[in-house]
Amino acid sequence: MIRCNKALLIVMVLLLGTALLFTGCGAKEPAKEDVKVLTVGVDLPLTGPSAKAGREFQDAVKMAFEEVGYKIGDYEVKLVWIDDQADPQKGTAAYEQAVVRDKIDVGILNWNSSVAVALMETVAKYQIPHFFGMGAAGTINEKWLSDEKYRYWINKGWAMPDKMTQAYVDTISQAIEKGLWTPRNKKMAIYGDDTDWGRSYGKSMKKRFTDAGWEVVSEDYTRLGETDMYPLLTKMKSLDVSLVAGTISSPPSIAAFIKQAREVNLNALMICDALGETADFYSLTGDASDYVLDNRPIFVSERALKFAADFKAKYGYEPSPAAGGQVYDYTRFFIKVANETLKEYGELNRETLFKFAQEKLMTGEITFTDGVVMEEYKYTPESAPDPVVGEGYYIFPVVQYFGGKATVIWPDSQKTGDIQIPDYAK
Repeated sequence: MIRCNKALLIVMVLLLGTALLFTGCGAKEPAKEDVKVLTVGVDLPLTGPSAKAGREFQDAVKMAFEEVGYKIGDYEVKLVWIDDQADPQKGTAAYEQAVVRDKIDVGILNWNSSVAVALMETVAKYQIPHFFGMGAAGTINEKWLSDEKYRYWINKGWAMPDKMTQAYVDTISQAIEKGLWTPRNKKMAIYGDDTDWGRSYGKSMKKRFTDAGWEVVSEDYTRLGETDMYPLLTKMKSLDVSLVAGTISSPPSIAAFIKQAREVNLNALMICDALGETADFYSLTGDASDYVLDNRPIFVSERALKFAADFKAKYGYEPSPAAGGQVYDYTRFFIKVANETLKEYGELNRETLFKFAQEKLMTGEITFTDGVVMEEYKYTPESAPDPVVGEGYYIFPVVQYFGGKATVIWPDSQKTGDIQIPDYAK
């Protein structure tokens, strides 16, 4: 019995010595729990009617984080893709799952306005700071301003429609004043998808064009994903409108609207805001999109053109300035914010990111001037939750499409050609 105990003691001593030997040799491997991780939830529509935009979102985000090696300071970045399916209810469920199961620390981006309005409740409930949601509708601004709790939806990556639609009015008014277009009447139709975005945009268009002397004779909204536009277009034709203006965020829907408008011989100049958000829209519309007006960001600078070329080489398709370029810019802006937060507070978590956003980002102290789309992205207490809109900041030119290519027709400082009016709209 004693001999057994001695033998056991010898074995234990040998094992302990071996463990101490290996512990003392070479560099010590960090314990898994010592690795700092920032878990970032990326909200996007990977499936559903806005899936094309979602794919671009995902690729642009990956491109931005790959450039920094998925590192922010001494933190490793883990991305969690939150597929909201362009549906408020499904989006809310997916986001809650990302919070509870995946333990996200922070959220970035989003596409559809209706989803953004719903997610504002979720981020407020869990106090997850969410940066640069791309939903633009004025309903988001109203909600954001109504209660301090919604400040967890830090800001918007897209200015509300009412700040952007005047560009169309100026473009059309200028064309008429210069004699480039003499419409047979000043009757117009408003259209859009039946979402917060579509209705907010339609409301703004109606007000601004009415103020400019146009008569809005119809205002109609279709369900997201609808492709049978014949009844709506036939109605517009019967009203003899000279101008049609609106926005539809689903690529199949807007493509159907444009092509079917040509089929029913709708004799009107068409504004299709957001058409250019789908990089390959021309493959869906063909020449039916010729003469269409859009208010879109474009790639102009050498930096922007290089980004577009690099993106195509990497993913095999051309990025759109919105779902590709702006998402890339805002992801990099978030990376900058996170790096500055780390410098300021020494750690990255919900509390420090939220605090930095309120004190430095939303006051205009920190901006982003290294983008590929806008000259400078900036927020101020006066613009919040929108970015500052204007020359040198957040601004879109009005373009007209021919063969799928954009010609800038407004403002004069950027234009590459004059507006062209099709014979059927004269």
